[in-house]
Amino acid sequence: MNDRELHRHRLSWLIPYKYRAIYPCLLLQHNTHEPTEQQERRERSAQHTTTSGSTRMARWAIAIHGGAGVDPNLPVHRQEEAERVLARCLQVGVDMLRSGAAALDVVDAVVRELETDPCFNSGRGSALTRAGTVEMEASIMDGHGRRCGAVSGVSTVRNPVSLARRVMDKSPHSYLAFNGAEDFAREQGMETVDNSYFITEENVGMLKLAKESNSILFDYRIPLAEAAASESHTNGGMVMNGLPISIYAPETVGCAVVDSSGHTAAATSTGGLMNKMTGRIGDSPLIGAGTYACGHCAVSCTGEGEAIIRSTLARDVAAVMEYKGLPLQEAVDFCVKERLDEGFAGLIAVSGTGEVAYGFNCTAMFRGCATEDGFMEVGIWE
Repeated sequence: MNDRELHRHRLSWLIPYKYRAIYPCLLLQHNTHEPTEQQERRERSAQHTTTSGSTRMARWAIAIHGGAGVDPNLPVHRQEEAERVLARCLQVGVDMLRSGAAALDVVDAVVRELETDPCFNSGRGSALTRAGTVEMEASIMDGHGRRCGAVSGVSTVRNPVSLARRVMDKSPHSYLAFNGAEDFAREQGMETVDNSYFITEENVGMLKLAKESNSILFDYRIPLAEAAASESHTNGGMVMNGLPISIYAPETVGCAVVDSSGHTAAATSTGGLMNKMTGRIGDSPLIGAGTYACGHCAVSCTGEGEAIIRSTLARDVAAVMEYKGLPLQEAVDFCVKERLDEGFAGLIAVSGTGEVAYGFNCTAMFRGCATEDGFMEVGIWE
């Protein structure tokens, strides 16, 4: 333990737990340049664990997200809808953790719930390719042993995240894609549906708009009239891979959990980009980029997939904790600030000792978190 860590460790003993949120400047000295309310927000969202000598007792914690990058003009009723879905899915995870469920089972179940609701871009309600079809991808990782499974190009499997878990548990591989993933799902007797099940009328309209403007659309749940009016966003505005982005709000879903045994797990699922090329693969199924879990933490990312891939963002959070010795929130802040270059993204994370953290460098991120001591939060903006 270096001098700075020793100083922080001593402070954590000097300040009673219930008062730590009142003195964030003492425990989070790296954030003294931030506004006081942001310090307090970060302190409230961190679940501090008890210590006994050098042994830290794990407490369960959960974080979920529904995508980073939200249009500031998103209608209020759509914000409220997203928050209701997040709160419901978060409660599913909380109930499981209270009953003693394992982290891996929790992330699987929570992401399944998110995939089933068309509010976000995963499972039913996924973004459409240029061909008007749905190609979904997902990954899951067990921090206990760092086992993992991932799928891409899934078009008929009702819950891609559970197929990713089946790849991890029942195959000799870590990653299956397109026909191979579909064939394996049928061999395993997993529930399949017609591709039309995942397609919504609203998404068909947004694909038409995207083609007309030759754009990749992210927040395709902005009503069509408002999205058409927002074309000015593309004039000299944000660009990804050389193409204009009408509204930046990729709505990938994800979950990160540490259970009462201190085991971590993470899962991420998405339909990708509206009007994407067929065969495009983003960060969500890539272990170390969109998803990662180990003894230090569990992470799920969302945002500009190509930037997340280049930065191996999820793994980098764990690496910064392991090699630089940073606590969770500092590691998240460092990676979001230093590793994305000009990309836009966000992430959620939990530590193996029960902390929760999140970070993003865009307008907002749909997210929620809860900890064993009763703290629960659902939010969108900073």
